[in-house]
Amino acid sequence: MAFPELHIYNSLSRKKEVFTPLNPPFAGLYVCGPTVYGDAHLGHARPAVTFDLVFRFLKHLGFKVRYVRNITDVGHLENDADEGEDKIAKKARLEQLEPMEVVQYYTDRYHQDMDRLNVLKPSIEPRASGHIIEQIEMVKTILDAGFAYVVNGSVYFDVTSYHEKYHYGKLSGRSLEDMMAGSRELDGQQEKKHPADFALWKKALPGHIMRWPSPWGEGFPGWHLECSAMSAKYLGQSFDIHGGGMDLLFPHHECEIAQSNAAFGHDAVKYWMHNNMITINGQKMGKSLGNFITLREFFDGSHKALTGAYQAMTIRFFILQAHYRSTLDFSNEALEAAGKGLRRLLHAMDTLKNLEGSDTPTVDVSGLPQLCRNAMLDDFNSPVAIAHLFDAVKTINAVNDGKERISKSDLEILRNCFDTFVTDIFGLTGKDDQAGDNATGVISGLMEIILELRRQARQNKDWETSDKLRDALQKLNILVKDGKDGASWEMTN
Repeated sequence: MAFPELHIYNSLSRKKEVFTPLNPPFAGLYVCGPTVYGDAHLGHARPAVTFDLVFRFLKHLGFKVRYVRNITDVGHLENDADEGEDKIAKKARLEQLEPMEVVQYYTDRYHQDMDRLNVLKPSIEPRASGHIIEQIEMVKTILDAGFAYVVNGSVYFDVTSYHEKYHYGKLSGRSLEDMMAGSRELDGQQEKKHPADFALWKKALPGHIMRWPSPWGEGFPGWHLECSAMSAKYLGQSFDIHGGGMDLLFPHHECEIAQSNAAFGHDAVKYWMHNNMITINGQKMGKSLGNFITLREFFDGSHKALTGAYQAMTIRFFILQAHYRSTLDFSNEALEAAGKGLRRLLHAMDTLKNLEGSDTPTVDVSGLPQLCRNAMLDDFNSPVAIAHLFDAVKTINAVNDGKERISKSDLEILRNCFDTFVTDIFGLTGKDDQAGDNATGVISGLMEIILELRRQARQNKDWETSDKLRDALQKLNILVKDGKDGASWEMTN
């Protein structure tokens, strides 16, 4: 089977490359999933939606995709280095729960949030705690290769020895000398030969809840190790795409490259993909700034920075409107604009269902599918594809208003194109999500009642009541349109 030329920006080469999978038609995709010690926030939504888009489009092109997205449930320490307390263990201690209770609770909530965002489930979703044996075996291999050392029951990766043969810093572009010079002294640094070395296995101190037996004593794996071990188990020692947020590029993904080279003698990943960050009113999202907003707070509007609740599909569309490699700045105004745009898009799809073709067309939309496809083939450029769809929305509305005419064949092209890109590839749906803006479902139900009352008034030639209802709704920014198949409505802002 011949595949179209798909260009992917490779963070390793820092340029777009033609996607040539190692074993076509199969494509391996590994994405770093969440550390499950709290509710998912807007920053978690972006990689989830971004790589859901990649997953969907690769399948659309005909690839057989194995999508692996991990769950981090052990080894991720407080400061993302080799010191501090395990994030999940700390949560368990504070709430007097078993660590796996914390893991299960927040994993379930993460899955619920992903379902609301219409993020497809991965092919495999491994947990770090379920792959301790694989991680221990990988540490043994790295030790045997001479790129690690044991100190007091902990195993550290020897970055200096590794750098003599390979290049540590090639993904992030950082200089090893600068990294060493800029490293600050932290607890446990005295165990390391050099500050840039990182833990493959950490000795469990007294009181540390999560621990496993190993050849070096009881302990737990380092955070970076899990992805190298689990990607190798499920995708092989060489696979196609590794994705994640830009914040993981260093040290997490840099360390993954080093671990895989040390263990296998070669790079494991062909294409590295990173989505950029989400900022809030120009600031990086963070708890200390008071702008840290969970997805559930978006869904119910409970955060003080929000002017109201937002549907999950609005959040998904907001993310897709920007290219995954660009910074995305959140504001209430931006999200409200995304909601308005989404409603226009979905309303146009509804309008399409009732349009009729003409033998004397005045518009030609036959090129739309290829325009959208070309945009997506250019490094998954969803905003350009969406712009093409909005151009088609203008045509749909013009035909519906009787200003233009469209052929039956072009009408079918439009319907198929919108179904393919809006529904299948972008994953946008018109259904109300129960956990998000519950008010939206209520509004839809109330509008059905109001439009039925108005229909009855018009049927009884009670034009005064009909007009009064229409005008009252217009004051609420709800536009009612009368058509031959009845009335429809849409929010105007």
